Amino acid sequence: MRHPSYIRAEEFDRKLGDPYADDTPFSFAGCLALDEREEFPEEICRLLDDLGVPAEYVPAVHGGALRGYEDLLHRVRLLARRDLTVAIAHGKTYLGAVSAWVAADDEQAGALGAQIASGAVVCWGLSEREHGSDLLAGEVTAVRDGDRYVISGEKWPINNATRSDLVCLLARTAPGGGPRGFSLLLVDKRRIAGAFHSLPKARTSGVRGADISGVCFTGAKVPANAVLGAPGAGLEIVLKSLQLTRTLCAALSLGPADHALRLALDFASAHRMYGRVLLDLPEVGRRLTEVYADLLVAEVVGLLAVRSIHALPAELSVISAVVKYLVPTTVDRMLDELGQVLGARAYLTGRELGGGFQKIVRDHRIVGIFDGSTVVNLNAVINQFPVLARAYRAGKRAGAGLAATTSLRDPLPAFDPSSLRLAVQDGVGLVQALPEAIEELTSLAGLGSVSPALLATARALWAETEDVHEAMAAYRPSARDVPASAFVTAERYALCFAGAACLLAWLRNRADAPPDDPLWTDGRWVHACLARVVELLGGEPGAEPVGTLAPALLAQYRDGRLFSPWRCRLAGERRA
Repeated sequence: MRHPSYIRAEEFDRKLGDPYADDTPFSFAGCLALDEREEFPEEICRLLDDLGVPAEYVPAVHGGALRGYEDLLHRVRLLARRDLTVAIAHGKTYLGAVSAWVAADDEQAGALGAQIASGAVVCWGLSEREHGSDLLAGEVTAVRDGDRYVISGEKWPINNATRSDLVCLLARTAPGGGPRGFSLLLVDKRRIAGAFHSLPKARTSGVRGADISGVCFTGAKVPANAVLGAPGAGLEIVLKSLQLTRTLCAALSLGPADHALRLALDFASAHRMYGRVLLDLPEVGRRLTEVYADLLVAEVVGLLAVRSIHALPAELSVISAVVKYLVPTTVDRMLDELGQVLGARAYLTGRELGGGFQKIVRDHRIVGIFDGSTVVNLNAVINQFPVLARAYRAGKRAGAGLAATTSLRDPLPAFDPSSLRLAVQDGVGLVQALPEAIEELTSLAGLGSVSPALLATARALWAETEDVHEAMAAYRPSARDVPASAFVTAERYALCFAGAACLLAWLRNRADAPPDDPLWTDGRWVHACLARVVELLGGEPGAEPVGTLAPALLAQYRDGRLFSPWRCRLAGERRA
């Protein structure tokens, strides 16, 4: 299956050069050396600028090249696959600008888009030293003084705070604060010289070369038209913008997972133990195939989630939180498993294994913290338990939006930021479509088109999903002292979402698969994914369905393809 967005990803990846070649600026070895020196990847960022990547952060309606968030997911994934530091350092401009795409007027957004396309760097000034993600406690102030605002206070830690040209700043504009007491202002640092100073770069365990620093404003004066959206609407705009950035954070996890699995397979295919190739040892084969299935689950979740930005934007308050919890958590677990396969080599520095597994592990730990921690995102799901439970029991469906989300041949509508909502009203279509998907799978099994084992695993997922919604319906919301059991239920709901996404992705796209691809025709990849989800839910997935994926894993590895059911081949995947 050759999905167009994956083809475009291959084309972009070729422009970046062979990541294994010493003379490629954006190489694995070069990025490892930068990390060891804790040096910002300036040359690589210039390369990305020359390739026109900044325009990919600007929606086409505002003069840029961003027409679909699916393409942006793959672009960032490929950057993160080579080096998460680069992806974070360069991609931060999208995060800094996203509030303008959500709420700015056409004139503001167009002007910002032109600056970004010309190379301007934007950062997002949200967190503060004493308050972290508690945005309502923010102390940076912007006081109206005639036709301008006077800004005072410190934001820290902020990615690209020092290197940025502009800061999208969340500031308190009403003395008492509150939900309508904060505004977003686009502050051009180039026009307020002497009224701010940068805070020193913070040394970090991972992403060592990134500009993680801060900025302190000392009576900086900016024009009143620097406000993005309506005055007092800052928190609402940020919360809606986070629905986009949390979804796209999947790319920051998928890229490192690709790289880490490649390193482990390279090692396991060459290293011998007890007179056998390591990959032939049953326990090693089991671990690697489970990790492969985990990566497929994470990929499908990320892919359908970014398509939801276009097709189901009113559901993103839940979908984005699920993705931001599930994908980084899944990849952290994968990295732990791959570390067991690599053994002591997982801790070696330098150019061992061609890329430095230890760097991937260190770098990825930050992804779970970006744009709201795991606890913050799970709590966002918990807050919507009553609506999710009612919508599921009522059998509400998402109609055309769900079809466009799951069927990759269907064109996506243009993203409409006015459709974003702070909370869902009709639940989440992917999960609520699971009963119908089970009925469809049952019909296919009756025709002999799918195996009874696959159907049994899917039904096990359905049973777990029913239990999760019963727990959600029984939950009584509490603004404080949320019980630990609620977080467990939210984690389980995220897994149900993942299983439903995998099943629907397979059902809606299987007709487009080549007839000689057992990953699709035999349902191998979806069976393995569902089995992993059911196992993590505590159910009974059946007899070793993940093991049936091992031949496909080796075939993909030897053929040099990205670990994906969509048959994408990337630069450097096949090595001499």
